[in-house]
Amino acid sequence: MKLFLIFVLSYLLGSIPTGYIVAKKLKGIDIREYGSGNTGATNVFRVLGSKAGLITAIGDVGKGILAILIAKSTVTEPIWGLKPETIYLICGILVIAGHNWSIFLGFNGGKGIATTAGVLLTLLPYLLLILVFVWLPIVYLTRYVSLGSIISGLMVPILMILFKEPGEYILFGIVIAIFVVYRHRSNIQRLLKGTENKIQLPGKKKSRRVR
Repeated sequence: MKLFLIFVLSYLLGSIPTGYIVAKKLKGIDIREYGSGNTGATNVFRVLGSKAGLITAIGDVGKGILAILIAKSTVTEPIWGLKPETIYLICGILVIAGHNWSIFLGFNGGKGIATTAGVLLTLLPYLLLILVFVWLPIVYLTRYVSLGSIISGLMVPILMILFKEPGEYILFGIVIAIFVVYRHRSNIQRLLKGTENKIQLPGKKKSRRVR
């Protein structure tokens, strides 16, 4: 029963729609009706600006961190034959799944990048550091957040294999990569067509925002 509750809590934490709440509180809008229609930090940033985007990103990262910390503080020995580390990984998948398919938004949501970052920060901080140094130059040079996210997501299992992480971690990485590619499938289509939205860098003309 304890394990079941931990898993459910992880999913429910992920399901908290940070971007939706931020947009409602700051501007009284449904963020799903603007921009890409996504509730993640990138769309909130494009539509409402850096302050709202940053709050959303912090909240989404925090969900991933909190889910793993709760699991670690609750589970210290095997349950149902599952090692504690395996349980932490399952909680990581569930909190990301909750963000991507929130029960509070009709099983829709964000694309999971920030929440994945929170999970990795808590489980494998060295891996997240490497991914940040992959993501940043890609986004800076191309101005495609989606491209940086997709490449970084695909690198998760590759890096785990290179650093000889245990098999359950590699499987976790594969699931993460599948989540990232699946949630970015429309972005991939736009990237191939050359119609994907770019972010505005400092000093560039800013896109129109909701006031």
